Amino acid sequence: MGLDDKISNKGEELSGKAKEATGKATGDDELEAEGKGDQMGANLKQAGEKVKDVFKD
Repeated sequence: MGLDDKISNKGEELSGKAKEATGKATGDDELEAEGKGDQMGANLKQAGEKVKDVFKD
């Protein structure tokens, strides 16, 4: 996994956490769900990159 990909995926995950927290704090269910979705997407990307790393070695 390239360093750029790791940073990008982590940034997306943290952004999702921030959206989720903001949604919870403001009672905005749509923003909260969007944040959870962003986190899930980032986690899937990270998992895919880890699989690629295993087969590179």
